[in-house]
Amino acid sequence: MKKFNAFQIKIFLIVLMLLDHVFFAFHGLMPGWVHALTRGVAPMFAYFLVEGYFYTRDKRKYGVRLLGFAVFMHFGNMIINTLFASKNVMVDNNIFATLFVGFIVISIFEIARKNEGLVKVLLNIVAIVVAFYASTLVEGGFSVIPFIMITYFFKGNKKKQIIGYLLLSIILFFMSYVPYESITDTLKMLMYNSDFLEILAIPTILLYNGERGLNNKFSKYLFYVFYPLHLWILAALSFMIK
Repeated sequence: MKKFNAFQIKIFLIVLMLLDHVFFAFHGLMPGWVHALTRGVAPMFAYFLVEGYFYTRDKRKYGVRLLGFAVFMHFGNMIINTLFASKNVMVDNNIFATLFVGFIVISIFEIARKNEGLVKVLLNIVAIVVAFYASTLVEGGFSVIPFIMITYFFKGNKKKQIIGYLLLSIILFFMSYVPYESITDTLKMLMYNSDFLEILAIPTILLYNGERGLNNKFSKYLFYVFYPLHLWILAALSFMIK
């Protein structure tokens, strides 16, 4: 079976991400299953965060870049939300913040590994507390942060990673499941509250060949630029149509 490098997979993820955000920007344009179909996108970028953490030559620059774009998008969203407030058009997405939290938690665990005794225990506790608390603050925290941790702790063992992802998805399913009067309404709810479908990332992970692929400034910054830009453009289009 043909496998794909990281750049090729990221292009595929960007297409899925665009479909999902078009779904939310223009309600009724696409069926609900489109949103459900794209639930593997954020987990895959979380997966590549862990890959990038261990492959980057400069972890400090990697972390600063994530933080910088998280801050940039935060203030960009504030401007967009102020400009388009009259028609209740808002952008509150910021996966950069989520990925930065994941980066920080991994970094703390890595420091803990290099220590012994009480220091190691305390650092591990700090990492767990940061991960749990930050999960309540950032986009997709309760699904993406645990996904990052599973990817990190079982790095190099896809079988254990996949078992971890499946268990996480089961937990997320029961966290989101609310029975309605009809099966149709229940399914509609599950199509919307569908973080448990992050298991859709598993086939993509299995198709990943472990190679970076195209490696230049374009490939490095494509996602960083496309992600906020397309959300803001969709917000502007939504504002004009309303």
